[in-house]
Amino acid sequence: MRFIHIRSRRGAVHRHRTVAGLTTLLLPLATLVALGGPAKAAPDAAAQVTAAYTKTQDWGSGFEGKWTVKNTGTTSISAWAVEWDFPSGTKVTSAWDATVTNSGDHWTAKNVGWNGTLAPGASVSFGFNGTGSGAPANCTVNGGSCDGGQVPGDNPPSAPGTPTASGITDTSVQLDWKAATDDKGIKNYDVLRDGAKVTTVTGTSYKDTGLTAGTDYSYTVQARDTAGQTGPASDAVKVHTTGGGTDPGPGPGDTVKLGYFTEWGVYGRNYHVKNIDTSASAGKITHINYAFGNVTGGKCAIGDAYADYDKAYTADQSVDGKADTWDQPLRGNFNQLRKLKAKYPNLKVIWSFGGWTWSGGFTEAAKNPAAFAESCYNLVEDPRWADVFDGIDIDWEYPNACGLSCDTSGPAAFKTLMSALRTKFGSKNLVTAAITADASSGGKIDATDYAGAAASADWYNVMTYDFFGAWDAKGPTAPHSPLTSYSGIPKDGFNSAAAIAKLKAKGVPAKKLLLGIGFYGRGWTGVTQKEPGGTATGPASGTYEQGIEDYKVLKNSCPSNGTVAGTAYAHCGSNWWSYDTPATIRSKMAWAKGQGLGGAFFWEFSGDTAGGELVSAINDGLK
Repeated sequence: MRFIHIRSRRGAVHRHRTVAGLTTLLLPLATLVALGGPAKAAPDAAAQVTAAYTKTQDWGSGFEGKWTVKNTGTTSISAWAVEWDFPSGTKVTSAWDATVTNSGDHWTAKNVGWNGTLAPGASVSFGFNGTGSGAPANCTVNGGSCDGGQVPGDNPPSAPGTPTASGITDTSVQLDWKAATDDKGIKNYDVLRDGAKVTTVTGTSYKDTGLTAGTDYSYTVQARDTAGQTGPASDAVKVHTTGGGTDPGPGPGDTVKLGYFTEWGVYGRNYHVKNIDTSASAGKITHINYAFGNVTGGKCAIGDAYADYDKAYTADQSVDGKADTWDQPLRGNFNQLRKLKAKYPNLKVIWSFGGWTWSGGFTEAAKNPAAFAESCYNLVEDPRWADVFDGIDIDWEYPNACGLSCDTSGPAAFKTLMSALRTKFGSKNLVTAAITADASSGGKIDATDYAGAAASADWYNVMTYDFFGAWDAKGPTAPHSPLTSYSGIPKDGFNSAAAIAKLKAKGVPAKKLLLGIGFYGRGWTGVTQKEPGGTATGPASGTYEQGIEDYKVLKNSCPSNGTVAGTAYAHCGSNWWSYDTPATIRSKMAWAKGQGLGGAFFWEFSGDTAGGELVSAINDGLK
């Protein structure tokens, strides 16, 4: 969303990674080296210990790897050491459950004090984060081949190509991949589903059956050479089986009608969750986006702790008419949303993170998407309010582009971030995003792989408003939310139809696009011309901010007296405003239906009238 008012106390939630059973070491390598002395390899270990590598996560700018060391012999070993080579440019940046060192591109991982002893048949794993795209080669464990025997002069096979998925049904999927390479020849391939081997095949294809409908799966493939050495796993392909009724996204016949509720609205605006009910809006929408959680330090964090879960509500402000008590475990907006969901069981609530002000935090988050997704999941699924939220929304407004700040994460960063969120949140949670509507040539839509990221998203909230406004103080006056282009529009590609057309042309499914409606107007003063295109002297006065005003105020203070490009405008005195009315909203909803869109959303509830007439127009128009 373009604007945000913060009148709050802010707090950050910090999460730490742990591994069940024992303390995990996730520290810089310099620290890791100091944690323990060198492990001593058992002299007869070459014939009785193996080591297998798996890439468990890949977020574009980095990856997570895991080694599993297993004692395949008949006697215990007291220590182990795994060695491998990385190609130039690939390196370990942090590790846990092992002491990792390197000499150039040669890496060595040795057991720490508590996990060196392995009884026959026992195994232990250690992991690391890394950068670069290379795979391990020349692996040895305790001086012997990682496959349990020394093969002098024989390198393990390369990683196969990333599998492609086709023919996806409720219970099956066809997988195909490009062959791995090896200096002595490939013997066969292991197919892994969610990290576990499901079969071994000699060819480069496999049809996996017996799956569960409406479920997410991840597939990788590993090659084995004629000497029995196993190479690194391929990159993963994500698969979502059809059917099952577990997909929370909009399907055929499902129309999303979503509204934003702002945490700061409970202050000066005096707009509370109860107002969604008393305005008769709660029964006319399907989803609420709660805005905003913060994005800082590469993590999701609380935006306003007081408004979110601490503010005590009196009986007259509460959804159910019951006052909060001083000792109840959850108060604030979160508890009120819980009460609203109890009254409207089909209503879904999504926690939105970012926004115009906090979108700059995604640059750091994009450096480690898996860690970011982990932090978001831990916050959204906090036991105190896990039942309140049905998923997460990412409001990254200018990935790989400039807004309040500039981001240079690259065109793939958004896709990688969304993929990490989908992997962590799974198929039973909603994962959505608010995205730009800048369809100009070389504009923000062109800067990011929105089509690629759409595979991980239930839908996009396309922000088809704020195209024009009094930040251009002298005009020309123009509607801030034009549905289509018109003669004299200040900039090509700045209209709703152009944005939707461009996203569809890039491959985003129409049903994953929601049309955006602003429950406010933008305006100038010092304007003498009624029609769009006039000059101005500056922004018109607004209740909370210059150049912007709620619909509920404008409908009376400056009623519309014209339309252009599917939206209304008004010239009253020396002021010129543009905004949507119930009539233009119903027209836009008809257009959205004709385009096959998944529905519509609006920013935000408090701009509507006490009787919710704009929400009613959206609901009526999408029937």
